This record gives sequence, C-alpha cells and structure tokens, in this order.
Amino acid sequence: MNYDPQTALERCETLMLDMDGTILDLAFDNYIWKDLVPRRYAAENGLTFEEARGRLFEKYAAVQGDLEWYCLDHWNDRLGIDVVKIHHDVTHRIGYLPGALEFLRTMHKREVRVLLVTNSHPDTLALKDAVTGLADYFDGLYSSHAFGHAKESQSFWEALREEVEFDAETTLFVDDSEPVLQSAADYGVGMLLRVTRPDTSAPAARGSSFHGVEGVRDMLP
Repeated sequence: MNYDPQTALERCETLMLDMDGTILDLAFDNYIWKDLVPRRYAAENGLTFEEARGRLFEKYAAVQGDLEWYCLDHWNDRLGIDVVKIHHDVTHRIGYLPGALEFLRTMHKREVRVLLVTNSHPDTLALKDAVTGLADYFDGLYSSHAFGHAKESQSFWEALREEVEFDAETTLFVDDSEPVLQSAADYGVGMLLRVTRPDTSAPAARGSSFHGVEGVRDMLP
C-alpha cells in the first residue's frame, strides 16, 4: 500500500508501537549485549573480549527471532552471569529516541488507541517503564513473553488478537525490525512503518521493503 506516514497516522484506529528502537533508544540494548555482556562473559571464562564476543554472537544468532533471544532468564542460565543486574547497573543510559516522548504526548491527546507491543522481557519492560514512565502514554502494554511467541511468529499475532480485539486493516504498526514487520504484514496488518534509526549511536538503516521514517516524530505534521 502506498501511503505517507502522516496519512497512515490519521487513518489508523489502533496504533501499535514497538518499544526498543521505536520509542526508546536501542543504543542502550546494543551497549548491554555487544559490550557489557561480552566483557562480563570474558572475565568469567578467561577469554579476551574479542573471543567472548565471537562466542556470544554465535549463541545470539542461534536463537535470533525466537522468544529465547529476548528472554533474560534464558541468558542468565545459558551464560552463567546475571544479565538482569547488568541492565540495572546502567539505567542512566535508558532514554527516549529523539522526539519520541513528544510523539507519545501528542498521541495521548488524540482519540486513537495506542498499544505497546514488544518482544522485551517483562523484567526489562518494568525497568524501562520505571526509568521513563512510558506506560502513562499507552492504553495497554503487551509483551510477547505473555503469549509464549515472539512477534516474528504468526502465533503471536493470533494470540494478541484474542487478547485485544483490533481491526487489522485500520491498525498502524511501527517497529524497527524487518522480520517483525514482515510477520505483521503476513498476518494482514494494514499499515506498517519501519523506524530507520533505532540506535542514535549508529547511522540510519538503508534498504527496506517497508516505508521508513527515521523516527516516530516524523509521523507528526
């Protein structure tokens, strides 16, 4: 469907937003998983930082897109380190993407249902809400862990629709993940947008089959 972001926002009855990389800066999560966890893993296992990163990235890739990839309990058990504590140690790095808070405040005043739809583990979601207060701007918060399926799975969308009735054709879903957006498209979600700069410490992503916006603020007039 050929539409511009502002038109999609005006047409939608339900707005579904991802959290990490859409509302909150993915730089926090990338710092955790690409820097801090490898450093802790290296120290615990007598490895160099590069050796630890290499091993961890193989483990990450093996479950990427599955619910385990997003599960802190899985990584605590698999790696033998307290990844929850690592998150709590650097909460000062948690923050909104540029313009995202303004966008949420604007949408909160409109007659549209706004839902947070995330793969984030409930512990991480609770931590980020405590730091940012993002829950105040949503009509509901939905973690894929509650449904037993990641957003990349059709089973997730089926379970979400059972929990929250929504008209797929009049739903706008915004995410930074191409596989997640493709899953939503396969399910029949009518309007899809990709955030192309989910991490402020990295350049914008290029090349996508979905209409892109650098940030959600670009959806506003």
